[in-house]
Amino acid sequence: MPSPDPLIIQTPACPIRDRALDQSGLVVAAALDHTAARPKVRAFFDEATFTASYVVQDPATRRAAIIDSVLDYDAASGRTSHSSAEAIVSFVESERLSVDWLLETHVHADHLSAAPWLQARVGGTLAIGRAITTVQETFGKVFNVGTGFKRDGSQFDRLFDDGDSFAIGDLQAAVLHVPGHTPADLAYVIGDAVFAGDTLFMPDYGTARADFPGGDAAMLYRSIRRLLELPRQTRLFLCHDYKAPGRDTFAWETTIGAQRDSNVHMHDGVTEAEFVAMRSARDRTLGMPRLILPSIQVNMRGGHFPEPEGNGVRYLKIPIDAL
Repeated sequence: MPSPDPLIIQTPACPIRDRALDQSGLVVAAALDHTAARPKVRAFFDEATFTASYVVQDPATRRAAIIDSVLDYDAASGRTSHSSAEAIVSFVESERLSVDWLLETHVHADHLSAAPWLQARVGGTLAIGRAITTVQETFGKVFNVGTGFKRDGSQFDRLFDDGDSFAIGDLQAAVLHVPGHTPADLAYVIGDAVFAGDTLFMPDYGTARADFPGGDAAMLYRSIRRLLELPRQTRLFLCHDYKAPGRDTFAWETTIGAQRDSNVHMHDGVTEAEFVAMRSARDRTLGMPRLILPSIQVNMRGGHFPEPEGNGVRYLKIPIDAL
């Protein structure tokens, strides 16, 4: 069963430590200002892909953002459906929310994004990190997509840089570039919460892999350390959970303090060399995600499928012996 609704969890105010802030300090400080309205967070967990999507709302204005949505996809038949996204739309409508943003933390390799379908239903600006262009260049070659595929990120409405800020109603939000899992990973700091994508999992499960094209274990270590310098009480929302050995329930919310104290890969005291050795050895044992081939082709296009061919049908490619 999913963990308790994060809306009921109370987090005390906490100070901001200057060393957490680096070049993005001012916008992170504004986002973490706990005197401002505290976001309400509603999670939607898709067990088929082990993915947590989120609706983040400003309780004062009912403005909202949707983070890391899921398009249901049956690999055997090549058919799509929208039950996961429809649950989000139903919630948005029942809460009378206005959606300002559709936020992607990175180009996912384990599920397809429902952002275009959601945008048509509830609106919002589709955003991702500017390093999406690096991912598009890399996988444009892998899938041999030709010159018709733009590698400039123009499939998205907004490309965020490290340190950018934006608002969800009265909530201040900040963007942190946290590469390593992929070159384009972002974390979104919204009020007292951070949405970290695939950089971290629950403390008993560890950290994301770093062996995809463009991934880098040392870079991932530095990105995670950057996140762990946020205040200990900061709520941390994760993109996936796979139930660590000995745990029978899915969970996707924790805190920065819990990660620092007990993350099995990245607790305080773990050195970069130790992490890189562990991560590299572990990654060599991992198979490719079940939906990596369709997911990347769709997600690098902002959630859109390739253009239809002459018969009106859209096709995805399967490169042989390429990954």
